[in-house]
Amino acid sequence: MHDSHASAEQPLVVYGPPSLQYDFGAQHPLTPRRFGAGIDLLRAVGAVRFASPPEATVDQLRRVHDPSYISTVQLLSEYPDAGSMVGFSSMGDDPPFYGMHAAAAAVAGGSLAAMEQILAGQVLHAFHPGGGLHHAMPGRASGFCIYNDVALAVARARDAGHRVLYVDLDVHHGDGVEAVFWDDPQVLTVSLHETGRALFPGTGFVDDCREPVVHRAVVNVPLEPGTSDASWLAALEMLVPALAREFRPTLLVSQHGSDTHVLDPLADLRLTTSAMSRAALLLDGVAHEYAEGRWLATGGGGYDVYRVVPRVWALVWLAQAHVEIPLETPAQWRARWAADARRFDQGPPPREMLDPAALRSSEPGHVVERNLETAETALQCSLQALRETPAG
Repeated sequence: MHDSHASAEQPLVVYGPPSLQYDFGAQHPLTPRRFGAGIDLLRAVGAVRFASPPEATVDQLRRVHDPSYISTVQLLSEYPDAGSMVGFSSMGDDPPFYGMHAAAAAVAGGSLAAMEQILAGQVLHAFHPGGGLHHAMPGRASGFCIYNDVALAVARARDAGHRVLYVDLDVHHGDGVEAVFWDDPQVLTVSLHETGRALFPGTGFVDDCREPVVHRAVVNVPLEPGTSDASWLAALEMLVPALAREFRPTLLVSQHGSDTHVLDPLADLRLTTSAMSRAALLLDGVAHEYAEGRWLATGGGGYDVYRVVPRVWALVWLAQAHVEIPLETPAQWRARWAADARRFDQGPPPREMLDPAALRSSEPGHVVERNLETAETALQCSLQALRETPAG
């Protein structure tokens, strides 16, 4: 039972002290510092409904992860110097750290707890900024991801009888989620990302939908380096509404990695916050049209801690809250985080919530052409696969 219309309408934000424990160290690009400016901006734009992430149990983690892998994560949590194994390496993307099992289990537990509230009808929309660890495989860590919270949340919705549409907007291919649901006809995974020819993890090609696996719908749109707002949005708008019409999901899960942004240091797409906002609004429409509003959004990657991540998180929340986007970020927020940005050699928090047109790159003709061709191929291929899959 909802305590009031207003609180039932306000999206749930999953964040609390455990969110800060997921920390690969001071030199690692995925830093818990992003929660400082990020959560502060969410509060400034109106978020008041927060829940701290609980730690997922080993039984819950086993829904997606191998028991032997979980045991290894627990071992490395106590003995980080035990050596390189199952994707962990002191010199790699996933250096082991003390307490990492509990930290990663809290990320997983955050997305699971949000999903439970959605399934129980306590919230329509939930946002887990620290979630979206989409590269973790059943038996291996990968790409800053230990436990795959989004795959666990999708699995929980599946077990409750839902048809789940998973949309991944991170600059990197959502390979872990795709792998877990590779042959599940009740889960449609859609990933728009920079092509694996240019970027980690080197997977997610458009022809994956032609793999001869029975009853599967996997949609990948690998985009060219240098892609900007226009063709990225055109691909998204061509695909997602048409796929939703055909698949008819009853629940939506999304990943909103802000590493697609032009200012992000780790990749080569050139998006602005305007495109990311449009994407969040489009997904809100899909959730309400097909899934009675049931929508779990996660934050995913993003490595420009002060200029980009906070605004993208705020824009996802604003889309979920059905609140108009303010023209400017609060002056008090900018003042509060400017010194931090300087200390870490990052650009200052921007004044505009939506980037000025000057930040929008024009795309070379061959990039636009290739992207639209890729999106069209992905759409036709996946629609065919969906039509050949018996409803169930």
